[in-house]
Amino acid sequence: MLVKRILIVGGGTAGWMTAAALAHKLGSTPVEIRLIESAEVGTVGVGEATVPHIRHYNATLGFDEAEFMARTQGTFKLGIEFVNWGRIGDSYIHPFGAFGGDIGGVPFHHQWLRMRQRGPVPDFEAFSLPVQAARRGRFRHPGTDPASPLNSYNYAYQFDAGLYARFLREYAEARGVQRKEGKVVDAALEGESGFVRSVTLENGEKLKADLFVDCSGFRGLLIEQALKTGYEEWTHWLPCDRAIALPCANEERIAPFTRATAQKSGWVWKIPLQHRCGNGHVYSSGFLSDEDALETLLGAIAAPPMAEPNRLRFVTGKRRRQWVGNVVAIGLSSGFLEPLESTSIHLIQLAIGRLLDLFPTQAWDPLDAEEFNRLMAFEYERVRDFIILHYHATQRDDSDFWNHCRTMRLPDSLEYKMALFRERGVVVNYRDGMFLEPSWLAVYLGQRVLPRHADPLAEKVAEDQVLAAMAAMTARNIAMADGFPTHEAALAELAAAAAA
Repeated sequence: MLVKRILIVGGGTAGWMTAAALAHKLGSTPVEIRLIESAEVGTVGVGEATVPHIRHYNATLGFDEAEFMARTQGTFKLGIEFVNWGRIGDSYIHPFGAFGGDIGGVPFHHQWLRMRQRGPVPDFEAFSLPVQAARRGRFRHPGTDPASPLNSYNYAYQFDAGLYARFLREYAEARGVQRKEGKVVDAALEGESGFVRSVTLENGEKLKADLFVDCSGFRGLLIEQALKTGYEEWTHWLPCDRAIALPCANEERIAPFTRATAQKSGWVWKIPLQHRCGNGHVYSSGFLSDEDALETLLGAIAAPPMAEPNRLRFVTGKRRRQWVGNVVAIGLSSGFLEPLESTSIHLIQLAIGRLLDLFPTQAWDPLDAEEFNRLMAFEYERVRDFIILHYHATQRDDSDFWNHCRTMRLPDSLEYKMALFRERGVVVNYRDGMFLEPSWLAVYLGQRVLPRHADPLAEKVAEDQVLAAMAAMTARNIAMADGFPTHEAALAELAAAAAA
């Protein structure tokens, strides 16, 4: 086996997720896995909201959900509420689940659009069971019967990222991962191959490895500072470049969803955990001063702050290549797409999965790196387009920031997607994507992007039949959501299971 020594540079969520997954996958092989991190180098630590894919990661490693939730002070997440994005006063939830069901073999949203053109209809979110549950502060685990509406949705978690990294560290170290305290100050390259041969610590010690995983955050110690990979910047489409994180106490019911409230030059997040509430303000320094950004955040939180503000600066985009030679960048070192749709941890998870799929077991084949880079670039661009949609699909004209977002030229890929939907409600589908049709529908319709025409095949079903089916769906969703336990009760039940 070619790779016998792996060195992960950096800890935090990215480093310890990588270490835990590698230890699980390579546990029966003679591969040495080490992770180096410095207590002096802080981690971002604000990746507290996730998407449902994290459940697969946790299950693969064998985590017990009750223990995981107790250890990370986690809560359940049925979706994300977006406030003031289409217009000031608007609110919609992007759920992890479907809207309605086909009527007469035609996708539900076409029948809803058809009925909407002819008279008043319930809001689109009335046809989503997880939205109805989230609005009521209720949660129940999905069912397993394919025919049941309880099988029509998924869920994710909201948790303390620092506690999650600690949980992962214990798991990884119990499986042989060696942690070393230290700060990397230099990297030595091989002249002929350009591979990284070793890294040097602040105390002068040199550490060698066959494969290096760069989890050093925005700095990109290996992928950028040593290998000069280059960065593809997307700030024209995603102009927010700063964030302030500020936790406070929970003084309201613990909601089973994340909230993103649009402000004049960005947006404020609210992530309810068991022991506190995570808050933050993502904004553009080109449109708002740091002082005004903090004032906006302080005005948006529900309780006094529990810590000093944590200020972050970033540039949206990605490395031009995320695997170069024997270095693979994972996490913030590979790129950054702001936290609007809770994609950071998913992109870490995706990169880990791709690395394991293409792991160099026999020889260094440059095609492995090429395929990794192709797949990751493709996914970053698809996620980028979905996030841009939130900013561009607005009718707000109350600030220079929103005027820029509403009128900016879009990437060709997103322009194409929006044109198809605006013409006749077609949602561009692709395999294995993070955001599929229901996600795009939630944002399109939640932010008032309406097609000119519905599918003409919708006309083959009589109007009274469609209206009756729609009424049955909304009544069923309300009745089922009202029957779910409260979110607090679901958390208490899980806490009891963890204690037992």
